[in-house]
Amino acid sequence: MNPWVLIDTVPLPDGRGDIRLIQRADEFSIMLGTIALMNSRLSGSEEAMAGLARARISDRPNAHVLVGGLGMGFTLRAALAEFPKTASITVSELMPAVVAWAKGPMAPIFGDCLEDSRVDIKVVDVRRLINSAKASYDAILLDVDNGPDGLTVETNDALYSMTGLKAASAALRPGGVLAIWASAPDRAFTQRLQRAGFAVEEERIRANGKSRGSRHVIWLATRPSTHSPGVRSASRKL
Repeated sequence: MNPWVLIDTVPLPDGRGDIRLIQRADEFSIMLGTIALMNSRLSGSEEAMAGLARARISDRPNAHVLVGGLGMGFTLRAALAEFPKTASITVSELMPAVVAWAKGPMAPIFGDCLEDSRVDIKVVDVRRLINSAKASYDAILLDVDNGPDGLTVETNDALYSMTGLKAASAALRPGGVLAIWASAPDRAFTQRLQRAGFAVEEERIRANGKSRGSRHVIWLATRPSTHSPGVRSASRKL
């Protein structure tokens, strides 16, 4: 079997450790200590997030989508496949090294998606874009850290606080959707989304996109439109 090879190591912005990019043949993994934050062969749930969000705003051909976290590009590539050519997709990535990896060693898995005319990559904390936006986005797709139970950057927790969720709601146009990826369910977070005024659905998606293997969670939180009947909550497994 081919051994894992260390490609690069970079410190986290808040100094809580390092993340490493490692490679084995054509497989990549981003590691925090002994924890695999993402692997190029396990992309099913991240890819599903874009399609689930698109289905809820399918009547918006000129949708403006904000993707929080570039990672290995799973969510970005799925968004490009799901949204029409008239949409625009802004990707916010906190760490410059991740963008460099996408253009360098991981270029084979990114393909030409970074050059797509719909894509605008910003090396900035996604909170800055959310907090400065007022009814600007039709969808916000957050694939940041490990979800509400973060592992990497402590300040990511603010995204999932009540203040952060209300800021996301304000950044969405009426009827827009906030989609959040997480590695595991969190009932308290579902309730927090509801208290923030969202209509909430929860999807359980296989990590490998197949019928077996671990499930990840995607919350789909819709900002009510002016004619919304109110908040609802639902959970499904796929």
